[in-house]
Amino acid sequence: MLNGEKKISRPLRWGMIGGGRTGQVGYKHRTGALRDNTAFQLVAGAFDVDPERGKDFGVNIGVDENRCYPDYKTMIKEEAKREDGVEVVSIATPNGTHYEICKAALEAGLHVICEKPLFFTSKEGREIKDLAEKNGKIVGVTYGFSGNQMLLQMRAMIEQGKIGDIRIVELQYTHGFNATDKAEKTSDAQKWRVDPKIAGPSFVLGDLSTHTYYMSQLIMPKMKIKKLLCDRQSFVGTRAPLEDNAFVLMHYENGAVGRLWTSSVNAGCTDGHRIRIVGSKASLEWWDSKPNELRHEVQGEPIQTLIRGMSYLDEQCNADERLGALHSEGLSDAWANIYLKFAIAIDAKNRDDRETLRNLVYPNIDAGIEGIRWIENCVRSAENGASWVDFE
Repeated sequence: MLNGEKKISRPLRWGMIGGGRTGQVGYKHRTGALRDNTAFQLVAGAFDVDPERGKDFGVNIGVDENRCYPDYKTMIKEEAKREDGVEVVSIATPNGTHYEICKAALEAGLHVICEKPLFFTSKEGREIKDLAEKNGKIVGVTYGFSGNQMLLQMRAMIEQGKIGDIRIVELQYTHGFNATDKAEKTSDAQKWRVDPKIAGPSFVLGDLSTHTYYMSQLIMPKMKIKKLLCDRQSFVGTRAPLEDNAFVLMHYENGAVGRLWTSSVNAGCTDGHRIRIVGSKASLEWWDSKPNELRHEVQGEPIQTLIRGMSYLDEQCNADERLGALHSEGLSDAWANIYLKFAIAIDAKNRDDRETLRNLVYPNIDAGIEGIRWIENCVRSAENGASWVDFE
């Protein structure tokens, strides 16, 4: 169980790039990183493309005004001059900027935590991985939902053979908040998400389903996709060629089949994030809207609902427990869990503790590259007339 005691010798000096007042995700980063105040200390930031607004915001969240910078290049340069300069930065900017910022940070000797999707191409991902390894740095990816500990319970039960051989994988991440084009007209954060030059080759496949795909890989690390078929639509026509809805069929190497639905035009839906794994003996199902519960359905037996924080759960699940079973946990706690693991990974990398890095389960650079590969294969299939393609 986690209670805020330090897991590393001292908090890491941390800076943010993006994630300011008008951003949608910056607060999630800060609540995650600062939940355990023994892991990170926010000391600097380039929070906004508008320097004055960024400085005003930084001061209002407690950052020294002299360390609120107009852009990331200035921040990296000036912080490098300080004995107490940043050691790690989080990148919470639009997709099209991730590669250049990540590269600059690594070249300056900083660890990196980056929003998803990581980059536009897997080639860029491999280049950044090589650079990170050369400089002895960690690159983490903020698949925030993956910090929900009941996903680790699913992983453990599958490893232990509790559901038998996996046959069917059912994934869904949908909502209805973009059922019309209103959001693009009123929100800068939504506007760039449907601009291919900034968002990349996809909208909901990258913005939503990369979360769910990584979570499935976390739960089933031995399951590899052999081929897939992606059919995507732009129901709001101005978003074309980017999709606001997509269906993906998958064939796995072990003979299992899978289906994923991702959408931002599921009108009336506020939280349609679900994972169901069907085995030869039993099934497991988890919903983001009920993150503290896991359904375990054994053929021929009453349905069980496993509750977060209980002693009957696997130790790898309960290691991330924070509040006790009586009290609900949610997305903020999930972000805190992955940020704490980022801190542990960075500390281990600094000490060349290879055993900790080998055994630590967190969204690392390989997870980020796999997410890019997922998007690339889905787009390739869709552009080939929704045809089956080998997973490359």
